Amino acid sequence: MRKNIYLFILISLFSIPAIGQELKDDQTRLDNGEDLKVLYRNESSFGLFAHSAGGIGIAYRRGYHVHGTRKRMLEIEAQNFKHPKEIKSVNQYYDNSKGFIYGKLNSFLLIRPGIGYQNILFEKQEKTNVEIRFSYFVGATLAFAKPVYLEIIVPTSDPTVNTVAQERYDPDKHFPSDIYGKAPFFKGLDQTRVYPGGYAKIALSFEYGKRYNVIKALETGATLDVYPTSLPMMAFSKKQQVFAILYLKMVWGKKWF
Repeated sequence: MRKNIYLFILISLFSIPAIGQELKDDQTRLDNGEDLKVLYRNESSFGLFAHSAGGIGIAYRRGYHVHGTRKRMLEIEAQNFKHPKEIKSVNQYYDNSKGFIYGKLNSFLLIRPGIGYQNILFEKQEKTNVEIRFSYFVGATLAFAKPVYLEIIVPTSDPTVNTVAQERYDPDKHFPSDIYGKAPFFKGLDQTRVYPGGYAKIALSFEYGKRYNVIKALETGATLDVYPTSLPMMAFSKKQQVFAILYLKMVWGKKWF
């Protein structure tokens, strides 16, 4: 009987280091984001995207798992916004004249805070696989409109001498032959007006990171912005209240418990 007890104690003493090493290895794998079939309940990510409205944007998201394949997502993003008929021009009658966009009334920056859900369509089984996710969002759109100021050629009492004045663009007053160029960007910033609206978005993302606690993804999608009033973008174009935008985004982030 005593021999059996001694044998049991001896085996236990040798087993403790092995168990400890196994737990340590599991913790190392967990810290390294290796496949331990664990559920990371939280995530945050940052994105850079190009869009069909002629510019770029940035985005931030915070995710919370509802269950194994579904997340609730909060997002906020900012992007510039251009009218498709914007064409850069130069007054060829004056040397060293600067570029401007004739007919442009305002420069726009869009801010979109929203909420949505993300569902896994095809789950990653191995590190080398790609996980495909479908997302949809709704939220508010805040369109910040900064009026366009131009450098206008103003005649003087001497017909051979002109001066340049910075004036807010007026389509009934300013013509291409009178424009020397665009005024500095910050001119008119204090006259910025906000146009509130709403948006809806759908997206497909392709997550290709090899570590399960790190997010690396390519996302593509479409956003629809709707405003109760038309946005004053271009003087000689039809005013719009609805805008559809396509985008392509690179996403980086992390997951944790």
